Amino acid sequence: DVPPPERGVRGLDAYRDTWPGFFEWQASGAVFEIESLDVTAGADVAFAFALLRCGTPADFERDPEHRLRLTIGLRKVDDRWVVTHEHHSFADAS
Repeated sequence: DVPPPERGVRGLDAYRDTWPGFFEWQASGAVFEIESLDVTAGADVAFAFALLRCGTPADFERDPEHRLRLTIGLRKVDDRWVVTHEHHSFADAS
C-alpha cells in the first residue's frame, strides 16, 4: 500500500491503522489527486485504473512526472460493489 509498511498489511484493523499517517502526510502539503481514470464494468465485475499525482512539492520538484498507479478490481455481491483487489505502485526510479 502507499503508507508504510511497503510490504503491505493484512487484516482490516491493520489496514485501518495505516491511514492516520497518510492523512497527516497529506495535511503537510502533499497531494493525492486523480489525473486520469479508466473504468471497465460488466454486470458483476469491474476494473478501474487511475494515474494520480501523489507526493510533496519536493517530490514534484525532483521529478515533475512523479505519478502513482492505482488498479482496483471489484465484484458485485448482493447488489453492492465490493473491492476484491487494490494495488498502488510508483514506477521504479532507480
